Amino acid sequence: MRIDRITPELVELAPRVLQPGRLYISEKYRAVVHLCCCGCGEKVVTPLSPAEWQIQLAQGRATLHPSIGNWSMACQSHYLIRDNRVIWSGQLSKRQIKAVFERDQRDLQAMHRGTQEQPTVEQSTPSPSPSGGERADAGWRARLKAFWQWLTR
Repeated sequence: MRIDRITPELVELAPRVLQPGRLYISEKYRAVVHLCCCGCGEKVVTPLSPAEWQIQLAQGRATLHPSIGNWSMACQSHYLIRDNRVIWSGQLSKRQIKAVFERDQRDLQAMHRGTQEQPTVEQSTPSPSPSGGERADAGWRARLKAFWQWLTR
């Protein structure tokens, strides 16, 4: 069944069994997980980083940017999540999908070279900054790897 509204839920780890219509947000692992909104039952993982996805949380509403294009899944669904609403987008051509993948690769490479800022989760209340001059992103790759391993076991 197609989902048109989604409910955000802050978690450390997403549950083993995901519920349709739930957007599980792990700030610790900098990732958002949900079941594909088309109803196919596929798990969608969106890593949070300047070169991938960003999420804004305000007053119980979530906005995930950019759109979610499930090009590697059988359903190939494409949608946006804005203020807990699922907004369906049109299908992209193979050439457009290739261009998106190429742009994403360039963005990731630039991020790993350190040319982009690190904000990923924006909330209406400011979060405390790291103490002792630690970088806010220290260990995020290790946390994301552990989260991914947990998801795929």
